[in-house]
Amino acid sequence: MRRALVTGGSGAIGAAICRRLAAAGHHVLVHAHHGGARAQEVAAGIAAAGGSAATIIFDVADADAAREAIERMLEAGAVDILVNNAGIHDDAVMPGMRRDQWSRVLDVSLNGFFNVTQPLLMPMIRGRWGRIVNISSVAAIAGNRGQANYAAAKAGLHGATRSLALELASRGITVNTVAPGIIASPATDAVFDKDSVARLVPMKRAGRPEEVADLVGFLTSEEAAYITGQLVSINGGMI
Repeated sequence: MRRALVTGGSGAIGAAICRRLAAAGHHVLVHAHHGGARAQEVAAGIAAAGGSAATIIFDVADADAAREAIERMLEAGAVDILVNNAGIHDDAVMPGMRRDQWSRVLDVSLNGFFNVTQPLLMPMIRGRWGRIVNISSVAAIAGNRGQANYAAAKAGLHGATRSLALELASRGITVNTVAPGIIASPATDAVFDKDSVARLVPMKRAGRPEEVADLVGFLTSEEAAYITGQLVSINGGMI
């Protein structure tokens, strides 16, 4: 049984990814920071469905806390599948954006990627098999008003993905990015009403978290062994 870590596993997309990986037979580590209770619910739901899951709580933006948590995690063995899904919004147009808004969003999405991924690499390399999927956003490709910080953080993952893919390709480890568009969740439902979605998305609907999870499930499978360094958009034709 392979071990999979999903950061931000308590959110709508993260939870769907956790359930999808568990359904594929993996032991899933459901990560959260503030959403510990929701992570427990996700893990309990996986167990109730016959899968295997546990929770892990730490702040991906805190390098020391992340390394300590990951070192404990690695005592049970290597993590074979990593999905870097953790991210936050703190929106403001650039002329009015505070420095802490800029820094915190980059700390979680971009520095958090490094803090979590780097300590997991050598055990993965020794096993000569691994799947890393970084969750980005359509905002990183097309831009979005009020989200210069979020777009910058997620766009940074694109370059990191490509570079890390080149470094790890000979070791049987793939690294890819998935960039969702408007995906149904309590957060997006509060921002995009039905008319807005119809105007922005050629398919005239929001995507489902399970659709993103299915894509991640494929990219982490044996069938995707020759796909690496790629940015895959899932946005209903927005771009």
